[in-house]
Amino acid sequence: MNSIKIRRTAIAVAAATVLPFSLAACSDSGGDTKAAPTAAARDEAKTQTSTPSEAPMTDDQPFGPACAGVPKEGAGSFDGMAKDPVATAASNNPALSTLVTAVKKAGLVDTLNNAEDITVFAPTNDAFAKIPKADLDKVLADKATLTKILTYHVVGQRLTPKQLENGSFETLQKGMITTKGSGEDYTVNDTSKVVCGNVKTANANVYIVDTVLMPK
Repeated sequence: MNSIKIRRTAIAVAAATVLPFSLAACSDSGGDTKAAPTAAARDEAKTQTSTPSEAPMTDDQPFGPACAGVPKEGAGSFDGMAKDPVATAASNNPALSTLVTAVKKAGLVDTLNNAEDITVFAPTNDAFAKIPKADLDKVLADKATLTKILTYHVVGQRLTPKQLENGSFETLQKGMITTKGSGEDYTVNDTSKVVCGNVKTANANVYIVDTVLMPK
């Protein structure tokens, strides 16, 4: 009888000793399970926060103060101009009407429209207005001189803004033009400012400038 009591006492003591450890183990396990989703949630939140700032920036859009005057839709919009060859695209931009008239008088519409991968530095109407009217009328009436001036505004490759930062390029007229600048501020031949740059047409990149370029 005493032997049975001793065994029961031993079992009770053993159970009392083991139970706290079992409860502690269960408690620790539950704590780990609960903490894991919290850490995962923190990682997910961190990823969602950092992703937008890591998105690549693009410099493939038109830029410059005169771009605000381009129609938002239709043939004269940036999307519309991108579908047409350069001479046709320019004809849909009211700010380039003098240039378009000059191109037609020089017989260069087909030449420009059929060219592949060119860059056109396109003077605005205000750029042409800087030339005294008598001189401008004289140039417009002289096809050879007009052709020389207009082809001086065309480079035989598509130029990106990055290439304009410190560039020197041969024109279709066989003269050279120089460009410099950065960001959204570029100058051609040290005198003509780009007022709306990186405009895409079907066959050209166009940089609209505020001064007519004269061959040297």
